[in-house]
Amino acid sequence: MMEENRGPDIRPGRLPEAQAELSAIVIDEQNALTLSELSRACAVQTGYIIELVDEGLLTPEAAEEHEPQRWRFTGTQMRRARVALRLQHDLGVNLAGVALALQLLDEVEMLRTRLDTERG
Repeated sequence: MMEENRGPDIRPGRLPEAQAELSAIVIDEQNALTLSELSRACAVQTGYIIELVDEGLLTPEAAEEHEPQRWRFTGTQMRRARVALRLQHDLGVNLAGVALALQLLDEVEMLRTRLDTERG
């Protein structure tokens, strides 16, 4: 007699083994991340975040320019870092291209906000 393979056991209230180890970081604009926390949240080396700051793609909140240990980043900055990472890794875009893409995305967001304001 052959056993039927039904896949993972998924019942209400029970996570499959592969999903049981998932974790999440919830960031709001009130709580800032340190350099190491942002690096961990984006799964990158701290040097990558420093490079994004040096290139002007990320701007730490109220920080001494030359003291990365004192930098703090908002949820918005984390999203920018993740977009930059995806552009580079998934599409092979260089930092200059990432800067341009982020600038264009910012402009689109500004125009959407303006349009919503004018409609409302």
